[in-house]
Amino acid sequence: MEKSRNSSSHVDLVVNEDNNTKLLRAQAHIWNHIFKFINSMSLKCAVELGIPDIVNNHGKPMTISQLTLALPINKNKSHCLYRLMQLLTHSGFFALEKTKIKGEEEEEEGYVITEASKLLLKDNPMSVTPLLLVLLDPTLTKPYDVLSTWFRNDDSTPFVTTNGMAIWDYYSHEPKLAQSFNEAMASDARLVTSVLIEKCKGVFEGVDSLVDVGGGTGTVAKSIATTFPQIQCSVLDLPHVVAGLQGEKNLNFIAGDMFVEVPTAQVVLLKWILHDWSDENSVKILKKCKEAITKSGKKIGKVVVIEMIIENEKGEIDDESYETQLFMNMRMILVSGRERNEKELSKLFKDAGFSHYKITPILGLRSLIEIFP
Repeated sequence: MEKSRNSSSHVDLVVNEDNNTKLLRAQAHIWNHIFKFINSMSLKCAVELGIPDIVNNHGKPMTISQLTLALPINKNKSHCLYRLMQLLTHSGFFALEKTKIKGEEEEEEGYVITEASKLLLKDNPMSVTPLLLVLLDPTLTKPYDVLSTWFRNDDSTPFVTTNGMAIWDYYSHEPKLAQSFNEAMASDARLVTSVLIEKCKGVFEGVDSLVDVGGGTGTVAKSIATTFPQIQCSVLDLPHVVAGLQGEKNLNFIAGDMFVEVPTAQVVLLKWILHDWSDENSVKILKKCKEAITKSGKKIGKVVVIEMIIENEKGEIDDESYETQLFMNMRMILVSGRERNEKELSKLFKDAGFSHYKITPILGLRSLIEIFP
């Protein structure tokens, strides 16, 4: 009996140790998610201080003391800079390399940029810095602080809960933020367009006219117009967006509303548009696009959609990409929009009267979709 009791105690001890380990891991998991916002805000801080450009322009690994001297910061707070760089290095925005310091015998570790921080450099035409700054603006982060309130009230979006109006109406009253948003969309458009033109030239073969619906300041349309001079390109957007924008050669700007009318064209482009809207409104937009490509009397065209196609299960893509899709889907709550899977997109196309579509998944997290009447 004694032997049995000792054996049971040993088993209990093992079980308790296992439970304690699980509890501590669970605690760490929660802590990491509590503090996750610090990662975003630390990255924003680094961009606002110009750290990626300063490290890159140094030309060789930059020590913490050299970085401290180069930064426009209060030197009494320089002891906190190491903490910032330690976190951003862990997050993959900087890396450490050995470097020789003049007058010193031993090498020191210095910071260098990574592939991720290259996309934060000011002179990089593919820079995502404008997107980072607008998405981390307090106007767009504050609504997430009232999510629980929003779930209980009758407001259409958390943005309405915090600002009393929809985000698009807010932009029309806040030109500075609207400009930042347009710059953010333009920076994303440059990156996407470079891939689009390089790998999808066939999409534009034989095309004589194209309208970029909700095309903002025309970044995508300008690139297409330059690469394919035979295509007459137009950008359709709201009056306050295209006000003062001048057309050139085979590019022009049209003030209008995609819910009212889309200009006639052989190809209608919708880049990151449908995810901003409900199913009902998305179908309305698509129907207007269908009218635009069929009423010209010329060769019937197509609608080219660039959207994220969300996966249903984590195993279908890598963990980081899947997490990005989940984040994006939560972000679309701000505008009553959503990211969709292929089945959901297919239903939108069918409900709008289109017969078939073709998906080309070559744009990273997003795909190019050609839909035909």
